[in-house]
Amino acid sequence: MTQSLAAASTTRAVGIDPRGARFAAGITAVVLALTLVLHASAVGVVLLALQTVVFALGAFRGPSATPYATVYRRFVRPRLGPPTELEDVRPLRFAQSVGLGFSVVALIGLAVVPVVGVLAIAAAFVAAFLNAVFGYCLGCEVYLLLRRALPATP
Repeated sequence: MTQSLAAASTTRAVGIDPRGARFAAGITAVVLALTLVLHASAVGVVLLALQTVVFALGAFRGPSATPYATVYRRFVRPRLGPPTELEDVRPLRFAQSVGLGFSVVALIGLAVVPVVGVLAIAAAFVAAFLNAVFGYCLGCEVYLLLRRALPATP
């Protein structure tokens, strides 16, 4: 979602560099792929727990508060030109909340019903992969669908 669409909204949203979101999705996809491979070990559970913390930071403080965003700002962004557009942070924050939900279900699932945990990790991986490789943020699209479906609040 571009800044021009966000400007049409009744609330003021802060825009972020969409390349940073894709960078973070790439790291997330790698972490979740490793988690899928190592899910039966303590290392896999620790990786999943760390990714859950990253999702929580993104959901509650915003995507720019995650360690992945810090790495992007410090090491990647200075080597790139300025972004041609900015994205509204609200859909990305919602997507982080969805990722948080899936990772919490995965943590509980690995402890109780491992197949549920693996399926939740796989679903989160697919969403992160789509964003990293194709720039398609599944959680952002769900956010937009919900915004259209739900009545506007005053």
